[in-house]
Amino acid sequence: MDFVKAEGLGNDFIVVPEPLRATPDRIAAWCEPKTGIGADGVLEITPVDESSVAMRYWNADGGAAEMCGNGLRCVALIAVELGLVAGPTLTVHSAVGAHPATVLPGGIVRAFVGEPHAFRTEELAVAGHRVRPVGVGNPHAVLFVDDLSAAEVAAIGSRIERDPIFPEGTNVEFVQLEEGNRILVRVWERGVGETMASGTGATAAAFAARATRELDDAITVVLPGGELLIEFDGAGAWMTGPVTIVFRGSVD
Repeated sequence: MDFVKAEGLGNDFIVVPEPLRATPDRIAAWCEPKTGIGADGVLEITPVDESSVAMRYWNADGGAAEMCGNGLRCVALIAVELGLVAGPTLTVHSAVGAHPATVLPGGIVRAFVGEPHAFRTEELAVAGHRVRPVGVGNPHAVLFVDDLSAAEVAAIGSRIERDPIFPEGTNVEFVQLEEGNRILVRVWERGVGETMASGTGATAAAFAARATRELDDAITVVLPGGELLIEFDGAGAWMTGPVTIVFRGSVD
């Protein structure tokens, strides 16, 4: 099986440009950093027509997930690089909808994430912390902190991820509000652990920050792996940031 290893802000993926038939255990083994290829997840690309492809996503633990924002951008770039679509503008279909995307010069990809929404109308007390539940095609719990560097991301994130209030588990974002339209974010990703970045996590964090403070429609989200620009319009949220192809390979 041929694959492409790609990353967006350090959020790394094994991208397979063909239908994938693999067990969760096999996917988890590929994602192991010391004994496998190493990745935060596995993406499958399937051509649909000359201007669109479909994607499926599995987390590093082998569990299927509904959506992956940085993965969406990686899929868009690789679809263009491999000639699976006719040009730099395409549509990527995920389990939660259609995502127009454009591959810009220098490996920058702008893509439509979807329409974030508060899937509960109130903050929730989860594992002793107040969180804002946000849906971005997948579930998120946003937690505001005063000092992001001191946040106990692993200890708190793992408890919130598995709390019974989220039957399918949840991603957890730790957010520090900065001056202007800028927020600092660390992400505990469901089925993965802390990651360098998360596209849907950045989107959920920006959406929650707008509900907390009066911000413009364009918000810079600073993650450990770098910066993403999240923009809101009448349709929902758009994400812009870099994608890099790390290497190509094959695996049995």
